[in-house]
Amino acid sequence: MRLLITGGCGFIGSNYVQQVLNETDDVVVNLDKLTYAGNRLNLAQVEERHGGRRYHFVHGDIGDAELVQRVFDEKRIEAVVNFAAETHVDRSIHDSAPFLNTNIMGAHNLLECARKAGIERFVHVSTDEVYGSLEPNDPAFSEETPLAPNSPYSASKASADLLCRAYFHTYGYPVVVTRCSNNYGPYQFPEKLIPLMYLKASRDEPLPVYGDGRNVRDWIYVGDHCRGVDLALRKGRPGAVYNFGGAAERANIDVVKAMLNILGKGEDLIRYVKDRPGHDKRYAMDFSLAARELGFAPSLDFEEGLARTVRWYENNAQWLTQVQDGSYREFMANWYGERA
Repeated sequence: MRLLITGGCGFIGSNYVQQVLNETDDVVVNLDKLTYAGNRLNLAQVEERHGGRRYHFVHGDIGDAELVQRVFDEKRIEAVVNFAAETHVDRSIHDSAPFLNTNIMGAHNLLECARKAGIERFVHVSTDEVYGSLEPNDPAFSEETPLAPNSPYSASKASADLLCRAYFHTYGYPVVVTRCSNNYGPYQFPEKLIPLMYLKASRDEPLPVYGDGRNVRDWIYVGDHCRGVDLALRKGRPGAVYNFGGAAERANIDVVKAMLNILGKGEDLIRYVKDRPGHDKRYAMDFSLAARELGFAPSLDFEEGLARTVRWYENNAQWLTQVQDGSYREFMANWYGERA
């Protein structure tokens, strides 16, 4: 199969590119705008091994209709997996415009170009955040849970999900939507909880934890998520939505303490800061539909996955330094500085 992966230089996308090239004979075309969180360093070994043969990089925006159509035609694309998105909730609160442009208008352009080109497999990668927030005793999100996004980021992703639904029901276009819980693992940009806490703890800097740290997330190792996405691509029912989760609900403060324990650091580094506006209390995913229809199950428990992730960051200190540009440092300093 000749596969277009959008956002393939980002965290989850780069892990998926590597998985596809390692486990299939597919040809991968990676269309990426290379915003601050997308970096070709993530796929340097892929380019060295497969570049010009089974792997092709195209620098561009999924919102550029002319470019997308040309990629479909020239690269003879047969399927699309759309990872391209702005994903950081804090940044969406600070400035929502890039999220609307990429996550809604970009997704629409990609859908429309793919429909016109007759691309017969299209997977749109979404998030559990479109469902909103759960109370402690609520059942986990299922695919039937009403959408109730609470941040500009999640609202933009929910909008794209509804566009996918509309394209299936209006045009019969065979799109599949996947929604996943919090990912962690190699190549995650250090604005998200686990790599940010690792980065600060390794430097003996204060670890900023929102509110009381009791917000709960379901964690999934990125490799397990990528396997779920690939199952949806190859076996998913057109028009279906599939939830993926790691069966690993943890309070944020417990994740931070586990990180400190692995690193042999003291909990005195923890600093509670003013909570994020509209901070969802709890996410949890019921992935029984994906288990039944796709054969999906997470393979790595959280404790082993976290230890593996920490080892990866320890062994890739140069990567961690290289991906942090001045704009990243400025945003993070200002954002958490306002909450101290």
